[in-house]
Amino acid sequence: MSSGYTKPIIKVEPPGPKAKSVIEKHKKFVATTTHDPQHIPLVIERGEEVWLVDVDGNVYLDFSSGISVTNLGYPTHPEVKNAVLEQLDKIAHAAGTDFYNPYQVELAEKLASIAPGNLPKKVFFSNSGTESVEAAIKLLKFAKNRHYFISFIGAFHGRTMGSLSFTASKPVHRKKYFPMMPGVIHVPYPNPYRNPWHVDGYENPGELVDRVIEYIEYWVFEHYVDPGEVAAIVFEPVQGEGGYVIPPSNFFPELEKLARKHGIALVDDEVQMGLGRTGKMFAIEHFNVKPQVITLAKSLGGGVMPIGATIFDAELDFSEAGAHSNTFGGHALASVAALKTIELIEKLLPRVLSLEKILREELEELRDKHSFIGDVRGLGLAWAIEFVKDREAKTPDPATRNKVLKEALKRGLVTLGCGKSTIRIIPPLIITEEQLKTGLEILSNAIKAVAP
Repeated sequence: MSSGYTKPIIKVEPPGPKAKSVIEKHKKFVATTTHDPQHIPLVIERGEEVWLVDVDGNVYLDFSSGISVTNLGYPTHPEVKNAVLEQLDKIAHAAGTDFYNPYQVELAEKLASIAPGNLPKKVFFSNSGTESVEAAIKLLKFAKNRHYFISFIGAFHGRTMGSLSFTASKPVHRKKYFPMMPGVIHVPYPNPYRNPWHVDGYENPGELVDRVIEYIEYWVFEHYVDPGEVAAIVFEPVQGEGGYVIPPSNFFPELEKLARKHGIALVDDEVQMGLGRTGKMFAIEHFNVKPQVITLAKSLGGGVMPIGATIFDAELDFSEAGAHSNTFGGHALASVAALKTIELIEKLLPRVLSLEKILREELEELRDKHSFIGDVRGLGLAWAIEFVKDREAKTPDPATRNKVLKEALKRGLVTLGCGKSTIRIIPPLIITEEQLKTGLEILSNAIKAVAP
């Protein structure tokens, strides 16, 4: 059923009086996390398809998807809702790690069938992205009896102590939490726009990839750790919190060659980009690489249920019962929601790929108009605009980015920042061409309004 909205409706500049009251109470009673009341003072009351309505009655077009969770829109896709309501009359929690239930088996079978790779797959279920990464760490330590890992600068893999050891996108994530899990070595990610070698990765992708592979082979393997002790290389196919960074197309094939040479597993973190966000079910499919482990969460639950999944080559499975487990893994209700979500997203992939062309054209035009936009990049419905003080020096400009976030919200568009000075554009996958163009027009006007 259509929401009836065709454009944002701003009755009172955010935050309105009701929003201010909620924000004040939030500060008093809720733990400090990542809220930005100065630039994104959004207090959500309800959602309708691609629209969010705040407590003061303002209606916003959503370009955030709850950080790529609500890929099917708001409040709940009717087919997911019906599946969940039907399941509620049967059972919600069936203790999936101590007993058996058919719902998690059906979901595991589906995930194993769609995951890239030719080897038989198994799945460990959890409740979030960080837990899916924790499971991958324990799985590989147990299976391979190797205890070093390689991760990338700019990566975000979660905030629990194991996954946090791999995270390297902002110092605040790790501040005061030393010591973390030992054995994680961070290396440069092949960021075409900004990298330690000042290589233009758009003009010279091969050179940039060679620099990263050489760094691992020479500095890490010849000077720091024997590759035979490295269990896995953990990566995001598109770095999320690091700024929606897409590496050159030949990077992952070259990384796969290096890993295979030394018996090192590849762990593909698809928590933010997985399940259709980039136009393919898994972002790594753009690079024709088959990782041994894939981590999922966010959109897997259809915006209804928290659920995480770690998909892995069956030969890596824990050889002892009790080596890893949890309470809510294999949750029956979450499994049913996930199954229906996957079914619906598979049908949306052509739409995502067709809308990518509009985003690419509109954002590249914006970049050409404004000298303080240093780079635009993206795949499918996952795009980024990076703001800089100087195009030649590529100096990040978080102040302008934050002004754009605030101005866009005032005009009825919800966006989110990432990296040092980047805005990400991640609307629900159900967005129409008309709605997408409406949002891009608002964004363009917001950028024009705050131009330095």
